[in-house]
Amino acid sequence: MKEGFRQSMAWLHTWSGLLVGWVLFAMFATGTSAYFRDDITLWMKPELHAAQAHAVPAPQAAEQAVARLQAVGEKSPRWFISLPDAHDPSMRITWAPAPAPKGDKAPKNQRRRFDSETLDPATGEPMVKARETRGGEFLYRFHFDLHYMPAIWARWIVGACAMFMLVAIISGIITHRRIFSDFFTFRPRKGQRSWLDGHNATAVLALPFHLMITYTGLITLMFLYMPWGSQTAYKGDEKTFFAEVFPSSNGNAKPSGERVALAPIGPMVARATEHWQGTPPGRITVELPNDANATVVLTRQSDITVSYKQPVMRFNGATGEMIGTQGDELSGAMQTHGVLYGLHVAHFATPLIRPLFFLCGLAGCAMVGTGLLLWAVKERQKYAKVLAKGGRVSFGLRLVDGLNIGAVAGVPLAIAAYFWANRLLAVDLPERTAAEIAWFFKAWGFVAVLGLLRPTRGMWLGLLVLDGLAFALIPVLNAFTTDTHLGVTLLNGPWPVAAFDLTVLGLGLLFLFSAWMLHKHKPKAKTAKVAKAVKPAAPKVDKATVAPQPAAATATLADKPAPSRGQPFLDGDGLPEVQGS
Repeated sequence: MKEGFRQSMAWLHTWSGLLVGWVLFAMFATGTSAYFRDDITLWMKPELHAAQAHAVPAPQAAEQAVARLQAVGEKSPRWFISLPDAHDPSMRITWAPAPAPKGDKAPKNQRRRFDSETLDPATGEPMVKARETRGGEFLYRFHFDLHYMPAIWARWIVGACAMFMLVAIISGIITHRRIFSDFFTFRPRKGQRSWLDGHNATAVLALPFHLMITYTGLITLMFLYMPWGSQTAYKGDEKTFFAEVFPSSNGNAKPSGERVALAPIGPMVARATEHWQGTPPGRITVELPNDANATVVLTRQSDITVSYKQPVMRFNGATGEMIGTQGDELSGAMQTHGVLYGLHVAHFATPLIRPLFFLCGLAGCAMVGTGLLLWAVKERQKYAKVLAKGGRVSFGLRLVDGLNIGAVAGVPLAIAAYFWANRLLAVDLPERTAAEIAWFFKAWGFVAVLGLLRPTRGMWLGLLVLDGLAFALIPVLNAFTTDTHLGVTLLNGPWPVAAFDLTVLGLGLLFLFSAWMLHKHKPKAKTAKVAKAVKPAAPKVDKATVAPQPAAATATLADKPAPSRGQPFLDGDGLPEVQGS
């Protein structure tokens, strides 16, 4: 470590952030949107905007959900019911696909596709025929599952990027010893210094959030990345381990083959609510419905505590008898894991805290984006003389410039295209959900190709304008395609739809402002500075004793010709002037 510890950390900070920065930007952008995934899903289902929410007791809503599941998922091995809460007055049911016939093998590494419906809690019927869409769930899943690849591969990739991010944050703190004082310093129109100031400001602004969200993101998948402890303690029995750690997802039960009607679920919900002192269940899982070994697991609502781990009650699905409770008193390790997990998903966040998390996520996007651009700006300075002579930068710098455009300008356009596709695609289009997602990747790929082909300042300007228009015009698109535009929702609701329109409008104006600033501050051609020659002071002499000299001999330095090319001018201190300083 000849160059010193801090200098080594600077090198580590640069490369740990650069190598995975483009994936990190996509993760931050889509993960930030997940704080309002339910609101995004509601906006993307305009058929539900006019639906009236009914205050329905939890036992009645659960009975309605089970009745619907008996009709649409009778042969399913597992049911999931999300009961209404303060965030979403509707009710959602999900059921796993029926088992494949004996002898048929499902393809390896294929994601399991679950069917789902949104129900009216009062009637148990699907709420109007809403268009097929994954809504905010796609953006949420993308930030840790990516897409078009096996989920296990995606989670390893995301975990590696998160670890690089954590290293970059810690090394950045060590490198910038004046990081907090630099937070209050911003020097505009100073090239590399301006990008560094912006990077420092956005990093320090939400530094606790950045550390928390990165570390807890790793914690959410810790059993995938570090399975050796559980494997040793449970001797390789992963099913038993996960049944104890995540009791609501216990899938150890095996079908008996004996068909038995499911016991009424309303009394189970009422008993659980009483046990939790008035807090109703938020989620119900039914394992092996209509089987003698059926099990009903009720999980308490998760928006009343920071911890993601909520107590559960387990009932015999055939008889309705309570089997037992779990999680009322957690161990220190379980409680710690639950709190860290809960901090990441932020189910506890109130209507005031959730926007704060969203703003911190946007600051994270700016931090990653400015970091990527800072490296390119700094590297480009090495080619100043080459560019002045009409040369070109290296392939590596050109590649980074193109990838920067593809990520920083491409991901926002992809998200906007996803929203536009939701409104413009035909409602009855076959495989409509997949078509919406495809437009997300088409827009992203389009920008990525343009960036790699022409990574220029003009390309940045054009794409920023396109991003701005794509977001700012979404409320206009909503007004032309639905009856719940801002003129209606701002007065009568639904408020999540109004908030969505205002948010995308604000993001669009932010992109347009960035484009205007880029256009306004055009780079000026640098000209060589010519220092004025300094006339040396004449020595004091006695005129009476000095004979007159010829005119040629008394010429001053200013009368002499300028230095020839390659000869340095002198500044006021008599030192060679640094050109361009």
